[in-house]
Amino acid sequence: MLSPQHLATFSAIVSAGSISKAATRLGCGKSVVSRQLAKLEADLGARLIQRTTRRLTLTEVGEAVLLEAQQIDRSLANVEQISGQFQQEVRGRLRVACPRPLGQRYLVPLLTTFTQQHPQVEITLVVEDRLTDLVAEQIDVAIRVAHMEDSTLVARKLAPNPRVLVAAPAYLARAGTPKTPADLAQHNCLLYISGTTVRDEWTFRKGTATTPIRASGNIKMNDGMALAASACAGAGITVLDRLLVEPELASGVLVELLPDYRLAAGPPVYAVYPARKWLPLKTKAFVAFLQERLFQ
Repeated sequence: MLSPQHLATFSAIVSAGSISKAATRLGCGKSVVSRQLAKLEADLGARLIQRTTRRLTLTEVGEAVLLEAQQIDRSLANVEQISGQFQQEVRGRLRVACPRPLGQRYLVPLLTTFTQQHPQVEITLVVEDRLTDLVAEQIDVAIRVAHMEDSTLVARKLAPNPRVLVAAPAYLARAGTPKTPADLAQHNCLLYISGTTVRDEWTFRKGTATTPIRASGNIKMNDGMALAASACAGAGITVLDRLLVEPELASGVLVELLPDYRLAAGPPVYAVYPARKWLPLKTKAFVAFLQERLFQ
């Protein structure tokens, strides 16, 4: 029968990047770690790691075994967490993933508050504009701006995501202020582009009436914050998630246009985490903190 300890050691080696670093993390000798890895490979009858003087590389079998070993790691962590829950202690390493704009603008300033409230929590923040694989990357909580489809993930809604039409006062002083959606045909519109697709169809709603317009302009970007910066610089008019430009609207750097009209809302903001029978107290506390503080 395979040893769970040997699987955990294998997972630690991959996570640490070397046998010596894994030994330090596990608090044992390098030779002990090497023997446990060798015993696991012997029991499986397959090499898991190709070892050179410079690096470790997983074999195909090693990649498959690692997924199972990581599940064991999570199970052991959950078992340890049970004791912590009885003691009512929020502690441990917490890996959080967040899109760059929301991370920089909203989440980062709050991390100090959370760690002050829970000093035994060690947070690692991964700020990336991509969908992280929560299980493979060992993410405890991810903030996502997306329509959540059925999955094995648990999702908690943090905020709606209305969109707004905005421009800088300097641009409006130069080009005039549109009074209706049709007026946008006379303006330089800053457009979002995804791949080769330009999102140039903007639909406005007022009461039961719907007014679609085809926006055009001389600047296209594939990043919302870049579009916001361009609008702040007076380059033109654009549609953005309100969450991205709330500070600029509050300070007057940007002005909301056509406030009597509604634009289709963007995907809501969710906190998502792997569905587990035993949700770690650190995760539960952090999600509750996000619901209470993130967009307040």
